[in-house]
Amino acid sequence: MLFTAKELAEKASFQAFANAYIREVDPGVWHTSSDWQLQTGVALEEKNGYTLELYLNGAGITLALEASYRSIVGRHVFTKSYRKSANQWNWQPIDFTSVIMLLIDNIYTRESDQTHKPNTPANKIELLNRTLESLQIMQNYLAQRLDDPSLNNSDYISSEQSLLFGHWLHPTPKSRQGIHSWQHEKYTPELKSKFQLHFFAISREFLEQDSFFDESVEQIINRMLGAEGKDINIDIDKQLIPVHPLQAQWLLHQDYIQHLQRDGLIVDLGLMGKMFTPTSSVRTLYCSELNYMIKLSIPVKITNSLRKNRTHELDPGLNIGKLFSLSNFKEKFPQFTLIEDPAFITVKLPHMQETGFETIIRQNPFSKDIDTQGSPTLSIAALVQDPILPGTQSKLAQQVLKLASKQGVSAEKAALKWFNCYWQCAIEPTIILYDSQGIGLEAHQQNSLLTIHENCPIKYYYRDNQGFYLSEKMQGELLTAVPELSNNPDLFYPDNMITDRVGYYLFINQLFSVIGRLGQDNLIDEGQLLKLSYNKLKQLKHEALKGVGINFINRLFNNSSIPCKGNLLTRVEDIDELEAEKELAVYTNIRNPFFDLHQKYLNNAEEANEVALAHS
Repeated sequence: MLFTAKELAEKASFQAFANAYIREVDPGVWHTSSDWQLQTGVALEEKNGYTLELYLNGAGITLALEASYRSIVGRHVFTKSYRKSANQWNWQPIDFTSVIMLLIDNIYTRESDQTHKPNTPANKIELLNRTLESLQIMQNYLAQRLDDPSLNNSDYISSEQSLLFGHWLHPTPKSRQGIHSWQHEKYTPELKSKFQLHFFAISREFLEQDSFFDESVEQIINRMLGAEGKDINIDIDKQLIPVHPLQAQWLLHQDYIQHLQRDGLIVDLGLMGKMFTPTSSVRTLYCSELNYMIKLSIPVKITNSLRKNRTHELDPGLNIGKLFSLSNFKEKFPQFTLIEDPAFITVKLPHMQETGFETIIRQNPFSKDIDTQGSPTLSIAALVQDPILPGTQSKLAQQVLKLASKQGVSAEKAALKWFNCYWQCAIEPTIILYDSQGIGLEAHQQNSLLTIHENCPIKYYYRDNQGFYLSEKMQGELLTAVPELSNNPDLFYPDNMITDRVGYYLFINQLFSVIGRLGQDNLIDEGQLLKLSYNKLKQLKHEALKGVGINFINRLFNNSSIPCKGNLLTRVEDIDELEAEKELAVYTNIRNPFFDLHQKYLNNAEEANEVALAHS
């Protein structure tokens, strides 16, 4: 069956919004297909084993969502939707987009609790706008890429350009306020854009820069120009600095830039140099010919936040790199790599926190000069994304099924092997890094990449200089190792807060997305992988952890709920999390499956002790 871009976008947008709603606002009431037929007389399609019932207080409407897959920890899959008013008996079909509009209305008309009071009309308009914008953008991307064979490629940049559906649990996954419709083709990864950087020549007296590379920032920037750089003549007292073309247009309209231009202190040189293509974050740019990437500010709100580099984010990349290089972690865990941000440059002006020129240089382990031996590296977000076309397989399912075929084993055994390799590369080292070095990571699925060799993960990469938390309990020894960290006090967090943050990013966002994907693709039961994960965590606690990691695991085992970032509630309250204190979004609590498993383990251990005592 062929689906249009409009139908695919509406379905994907609904999956994202509805899953966020039932996780953050109202879990609804689940019914099996047989129970639902007994209660209502309505028979579900054979593939749909469940119905989720949602009552919308404000409108007096009940919704029924048919589901073909109900996940323990991941994303449910909804296939059809119906509505019934309070004074009606019959269920009426309703399209997915209309359901989203009803859910938004219900959020803002329901009786608010004391924690979240989304009672601002402007907030509702903002959420409606972003939701519809995200849907429209997704539809546009799908319309232009549905027949593109490169969607099936697994090389680094192709996978970065393949995220047409976006974040699996974000209500507005493709919201991009600030990019005009004609600019998407020029500047977005989904439309495979390529462009030159916009350069300014700026008086050196205003520049602040540093590099942990062997090369200086100036040398790195000159490499971006390639052969073209030899023909550029600028005053000796000036240095080149690149910005994103979208940011350049914003800068050129600022009064302070125009004033410096009139005084000859800033010279606009325009577009020059090598071609770059955006990665999945939109603002981190990749050039296959260079051994570094560049992370730039852009005047665009993506999902929850305006995407701009902050001054306090510049040198932490260098300092964390120093901290990591001083440890022996690389030698102990060669399968785990931090993609460092070891250089930066910016313009400093009096009385300004940021000037818009804040530029971060990132290592590029995926340049064409690096021999990958046919082993592609792609983000976990790309691996777990729904297949673009119905009836096809997710990238993760493709890997597992190829592994099963090559080794002549069942899909379940192949899934187990894949999962064990993934755990060894990604999950275990991340926990030990926090325990041994005091570094907690926002290791969500887009910031997490896996190198796949012979259809199994062999290496994990973490990227994002905004996603570090340093342990307050270990602050003394961390400052002794790298005294420059005293300039970054906002990197240090209470360890209980780190536990909550890292618990969300590492488990809910990353691990659970992998478990949910494998379950949804009918490769292995989610419960089996959860039990395996629990046993691995228990073993890790007893055999490998010695410090703050023990408390991390204990809190995970002993709390019945687990904090979960509420992307919908953050949008409901129109919070820019990068502007909030300690960059804190709205968090909610969801049921913690590890708590249930731990209680079962404790009860079994208690029973075993009682039996042993009875026989003694």
